[in-house]
Amino acid sequence: MRGGTASWCAVHVLGCRALEGGGVVTQGRKGKRRGRFIVLEGIDGAGTTTQLRYVHEWLEKRGELVHATREPTDGPIGTMLRQILRGRLVSPGIDQKVQPFDPGAVALLFAADRLDHLHNEIVPHLEAGRHVVCDRYVISSLAYQSLDTDLKFVRTINEKAIAPDLTVFLRVRPEVAMTRIETTRTQRDSFEQLPLQKRIAAAYDKIIESWRDGPVITVDGEEAVSTVTTKVRQACETLF
Repeated sequence: MRGGTASWCAVHVLGCRALEGGGVVTQGRKGKRRGRFIVLEGIDGAGTTTQLRYVHEWLEKRGELVHATREPTDGPIGTMLRQILRGRLVSPGIDQKVQPFDPGAVALLFAADRLDHLHNEIVPHLEAGRHVVCDRYVISSLAYQSLDTDLKFVRTINEKAIAPDLTVFLRVRPEVAMTRIETTRTQRDSFEQLPLQKRIAAAYDKIIESWRDGPVITVDGEEAVSTVTTKVRQACETLF
């Protein structure tokens, strides 16, 4: 962990627009208890997908109704984004020469995928009383898309996204994350390169330090998987 400050209980409860924008609401449709919205964040290789599975299993064992999801989604816009990130969908430029997609256009697609995700999946589950656990959300857009796009622009196009009740950030050094990626993945996207991961990690740290849209708990993602799982669960227990 960078700086040697391995503290799972590094909590930022700043401003908490989540309390104003619907993140912590106890009543859903027809008086049902509204579900909690939990987000897992981290650079590629941080372990968010693994912890998503463990949080889902833990909540089910508690007898809770829970739905696990991710961003980009498996919907039409999210599927397009995955193809763009893997270089399978390209943009023909002048004289039909392949050109990379405009970073601003990619940022807009992420925001559009998120709004569609909220409208058709996340909010309906929350209002039905189910907890939603999501692998990546707004902070990831701010960290990734701001590399090549104005951060203010990325914030603006994501303003309609509701704030989570809790964000758990798995902090892992880029070198460690890349080692995991190289040994476990057969398909890689355009962000999964060490120089980019270093920039993304720095962006995550800066954004989380100033985050004002609900509580963030930072967990040292370099510890043993069982230890990380325990600390992520302890973080989630603060909601129940």
